[in-house]
Amino acid sequence: MGAIALRLSGAAKRYARDGRDGTVFEHVDIEVERGEVVVLLGPSGCGKSTLLRTIAGLEPLSAGRVELGEAGAAGRDRGRAIGIGFQDPLLLPWLTVAQNVKLGLRYRANRGAVPNARDAVDEILADFGLTAVAGAYPDQLSGGQAQRASLARTVVTRPSLLLLDEPFAALDPRTRAALQDWLLGVVRERRLTVLLVTHDVEEALYLGDRVALMGSRPSTIIRTWDTAHASGPTGGANGAARQRDDDRLRAVRREILVHYQTDVPASTAPSWVI
Repeated sequence: MGAIALRLSGAAKRYARDGRDGTVFEHVDIEVERGEVVVLLGPSGCGKSTLLRTIAGLEPLSAGRVELGEAGAAGRDRGRAIGIGFQDPLLLPWLTVAQNVKLGLRYRANRGAVPNARDAVDEILADFGLTAVAGAYPDQLSGGQAQRASLARTVVTRPSLLLLDEPFAALDPRTRAALQDWLLGVVRERRLTVLLVTHDVEEALYLGDRVALMGSRPSTIIRTWDTAHASGPTGGANGAARQRDDDRLRAVRREILVHYQTDVPASTAPSWVI
């Protein structure tokens, strides 16, 4: 077992609204090892994004603990140790791509994260294939370019843990598949640790070293599967690319679909889940 980058113990999120109490999730336990990609899978509305926000410190937990491994030991605050990427790129329209990427280094928590901000920005623009559009504005970018710029802004701060909230959900299937491959390459080259949220089973199986399935509200982790591919975690020890039709994952896919819950009424729900 490798070093633990994130440990979530007994996590719960409750709320009171209009005089009524509710529970989003409860009894959630997750461990993410350094260099691992863990995918949090579940139906829309089950609380995946809320859970991600509590890990990032954007919302408080009602119960339980969030512990960061190496980052906590080094005394870094959670905002500095964690980078988060959302479904929408959220680029500032009046800034160029390079300026948007550099913006992440201007926040007080991230000042000093890299010794030379300009070199760091130039390097990540090159690594993310954005050098040619460094001077372009967000409305001049394709969807894939905008999402890469958004992730570059996050990764340039060198977070210990990268949280991704359905970052490719708004993209067309071909661009989405290309960015999934690109993300695996970035994770491998930069040795990133990732917790990614999705409701897409195929995406979870392709990207994850492990997949944790959440149920309907009040949700918890129903089951976790080891989905390390025949070619090895995040691309394989020999650098081989992952295969989307990996035979070893077909049985896992069937098991996930059996346990995958939906809030569609039983009388109209299909016998399969996309």
